[in-house]
Amino acid sequence: MYEFNSRVRYSEIDHHGTLTLPALINYFQDCSTFQSEDVGLGTEVLKAEKRAWILSYWQVIAERYPALGERITIGTFPTEFKGLFGNRNFYIKDESGNMIAKAYSVWVFLDTETGRPVRPEEKDIKPYGMGEALDMPYKGRKISLPEETEALEAFPVRRYHIDTNEHVNNCQYVQMALEFLPADRQFRQIRVEYKKSAVLGDVIYPKRSREEDRTVIELCAEDGSPYAVVELK
Repeated sequence: MYEFNSRVRYSEIDHHGTLTLPALINYFQDCSTFQSEDVGLGTEVLKAEKRAWILSYWQVIAERYPALGERITIGTFPTEFKGLFGNRNFYIKDESGNMIAKAYSVWVFLDTETGRPVRPEEKDIKPYGMGEALDMPYKGRKISLPEETEALEAFPVRRYHIDTNEHVNNCQYVQMALEFLPADRQFRQIRVEYKKSAVLGDVIYPKRSREEDRTVIELCAEDGSPYAVVELK
């Protein structure tokens, strides 16, 4: 189990005065990145080996969003490595030790030179350790797509969307999806299925659908194939 402590900053809150969903996801992403750096498997090490862990799926459940100035603890640990994939849990605790957010994620180990998944070796996974999966209502990795969708205005991938892998960062897809939803809504659960990586110069063609209990945003290429599917409840 790996943890770090933080305090909710003004730059991380919305007009409600609480942590935004993208900021919450960034805390999770930062936590796993810090663990990788601290166990000697950071971005520069993997880059030299032409390897990377690429996020395939998120399921994030927020019981509440912490407020400005609140002190929080962010934690993560792998729960399983199987074949080409690794599963990892995340959590945020408040000062009283209450778990106020949880997440389940699936990652694939990638050969960055060929762009194909490869099986990680023992040296790639053993330093992370292993933990027992968190108690949460796990949903399957595949997000069902609605039959009826509404096409929205296309937009280009910008430089600020790109991370060290030269792809659109995981959290940026969530931020993109939120642009097409009411600003006053706070979501309890979000699931994201990552299909393929968008890069600088690509154009995103979003589609939106609303159902009784969920909203789905598909972020697609011009041919309609999705880069990412975002489901919010």
